[in-house]
Amino acid sequence: MTEDIDLPSLIVFDLDYTLWDLWIDTHVTGPLRRPGRTLNKVLDRYDEEIAFYPDVPRIIHETSGRSHLALCSRTHAPDLAREALRLLLVPPPPDSSEEPKPAIDYFPHKEIYPGSKIKHFMALHKKTGIPYDQMLFFDDESRNREVESLGVTFILVTRGTTHKLFWDGVEKWRNKQAVATVNE
Repeated sequence: MTEDIDLPSLIVFDLDYTLWDLWIDTHVTGPLRRPGRTLNKVLDRYDEEIAFYPDVPRIIHETSGRSHLALCSRTHAPDLAREALRLLLVPPPPDSSEEPKPAIDYFPHKEIYPGSKIKHFMALHKKTGIPYDQMLFFDDESRNREVESLGVTFILVTRGTTHKLFWDGVEKWRNKQAVATVNE
């Protein structure tokens, strides 16, 4: 069961093509709106849909409360990204009586602005005090592997974040921890 697996202290996700299937700064035009209480769906001015990849809500529920969750995006439309996250309702876990919650509520740490992911992670480290080797980062751009120079575990997302990719990433982080412990 996934609830028995140790998690990194901080799990960080990029947004574009990592949590959702678009570039927020080029594919979306504000204002945004959510049709009623629709789950996992926001529409832009031209009815273009913004939604998390199908496995993302499950991953959020499996990790929320067990690890700190964060977002790092170098988008040139940070206000639009935050608006989408405020409007996007994450469905509750199956067989739950919980109410849907805005996606932004699950991510207390957000570094959403243009610039290097090194800068984003340095800001996260400063704000949280969490060591870099306790951070796991999912991103669709291989250039952002640069964060490994800080000690962050990097996972390249090639077709959106899936449940399998996420837990394979956790396993990669756990294996790095085991090697570090043996080498001490």
